[in-house]
Amino acid sequence: MNNTFGGVPGQNNGMSPQEQQMVKMMQGAFESCVVKTAMSGVAGFGMGAAFGLFMSSFEYAGPTMNEELIKQTTKQQIKYAFKDMGTRSLSMAKNFGLVGMIYSGTECCIESYRAKNDLVNSVAAGAFTGGALAAKAGPQAMALGAGGFALFSLAIDWYMRRD
Repeated sequence: MNNTFGGVPGQNNGMSPQEQQMVKMMQGAFESCVVKTAMSGVAGFGMGAAFGLFMSSFEYAGPTMNEELIKQTTKQQIKYAFKDMGTRSLSMAKNFGLVGMIYSGTECCIESYRAKNDLVNSVAAGAFTGGALAAKAGPQAMALGAGGFALFSLAIDWYMRRD
C-alpha cells in the first residue's frame, strides 16, 4: 500500500515514522468489516431518524385527527405530536440502522472472501439482507425479500458505478 497523500511516491511528506505507522493503522481500521458495519449502522440510524421525523410530520397535516386529540388544548396537542414524532423517528432509525448494518457487514464479508469488488457482492449482500429481514414471515416472504432487495441493491450499485 502506497501512502503518498497527493505527494511523490516514496516520500514521507514530512511525516515521522510514528506518524506514518499511525496513518497505516487508521487506514487498516477503517477498512475492517467491523468498523464499516458499525459506521453503516450509525449512518443508517441517523438517516432513519431524519426520515422518520420528516414522514411523521405528515401525519398531523391532514384532516384525520383523533377526536380525543381535537378536544385537548393546543399545548397538549403539540406535546402529543412531538412525542409521537419522536417515537416514530426512533423506530425508523432503529430499522434503518439494522438494515445498514446487515447489508454493509454482509457485503464486506463477501468482498473479503471473494477478494473482488463487483456487482456480485452487492447482489449477494442484498439477497442475504432481504432474506434475513423477512425470516420471521416464512420461506415465501424470505424468497421475495431476498429477490427484491437483491434487485434493489443491483440497481443502486449499478447506478453508482456507471461512468
